[in-house]
Amino acid sequence: MTTLKEIFERMPATFQKTAAAGMNAVVQFDVTGEGGGKYYAAIKDGALDVVEGAHDSPNLTITVSAKDYIDISDGKLNEQLAFMTGRLRAKGDTLLAMKLPAIFKR
Repeated sequence: MTTLKEIFERMPATFQKTAAAGMNAVVQFDVTGEGGGKYYAAIKDGALDVVEGAHDSPNLTITVSAKDYIDISDGKLNEQLAFMTGRLRAKGDTLLAMKLPAIFKR
């Protein structure tokens, strides 16, 4: 089974630099429940830095359970369905949230 740490460690490999060109944003991931944790992705003009912990002022905060986030990352749960059913919550820049699937490919 995939762990949360593995997902965030492989995030740079799924990052699409061209889709993030000119972007300057921080996405906070608050992953709850067993195996959860806090990580953030700092995107700056086509570059990505993934850090374990909480950012002081993210543009977007995504809150989701560890099980659901792992299922989304493994392609077992559609992120739009998770959002519409309240299993994934986004606070802040919702336009940025809609861009995330293009910025991070599976």
